[in-house]
Amino acid sequence: MKAWHLGQKLLFFAGLLAVWALLARFGPWPHHLFPGPKAVTESLLAMARDGRLWDALVRSMGRLAQGYALSVFIGVPLGIIMGRMRPVRRLLRPLVVGLQALPSICWLPLALLWFGLTETSIIFVVVMGSVLAIAIAVEDGVMSVDPLLLRVSSTYGIRGARFHAGVLLPAALPGIVTGLKLGWSFAWRALMAGELLYVSGGLGQLLTMGRELMEIPQVMAVMVCIIAVGTFIDRVLFQTVELRVRRRWGLVPG
Repeated sequence: MKAWHLGQKLLFFAGLLAVWALLARFGPWPHHLFPGPKAVTESLLAMARDGRLWDALVRSMGRLAQGYALSVFIGVPLGIIMGRMRPVRRLLRPLVVGLQALPSICWLPLALLWFGLTETSIIFVVVMGSVLAIAIAVEDGVMSVDPLLLRVSSTYGIRGARFHAGVLLPAALPGIVTGLKLGWSFAWRALMAGELLYVSGGLGQLLTMGRELMEIPQVMAVMVCIIAVGTFIDRVLFQTVELRVRRRWGLVPG
């Protein structure tokens, strides 16, 4: 069965490549504006050989790690507080939801004015793009905890740090993991948007340079790299952890 599913996926992607090649050859756009898989692969390999791709990837991942870590450090406690304290939730929920609706790239002009042309500006955009999504998802996870479990823990006198570490966080863990996964996707998008508008030496700058030099194979090659990195982290890290947590909590079959 696994071999059959793998074969289906390979056949599907082979079909996509074939459609891409046909569009590049016979489509409505000139070849230099819509290169085929061969030209894009050659551009990707060339950037890998001369080191540009790896340098840009390391820079982007370093910024992402810093911004995402700050988002988790702020967003998880904020979500727990909102989920547990009704007055705080009533005050902050409309503000958090409203700010979450604001595209993260809208924070870049303010970031440049506040922090200048520095790494801090892009990291700030990454944080603002992901911290609120994490807070909202964690809040939903906390509020979805079975009230019976909370009453039982209260009956047994479990309070304070013992309650939060031993009861609340484990019970809300599936929602928290989902929030971390969601926050990662927002952080990745915010990073790429910030790097596109600010000369920063990351993957976004490679995209901008390809556009300015009309190197469309380079633009599409970097896009393929961004998709590959995002898919790899989502599937290998977050989806694996999320699946194990849900199985441990009996939310999906073993």
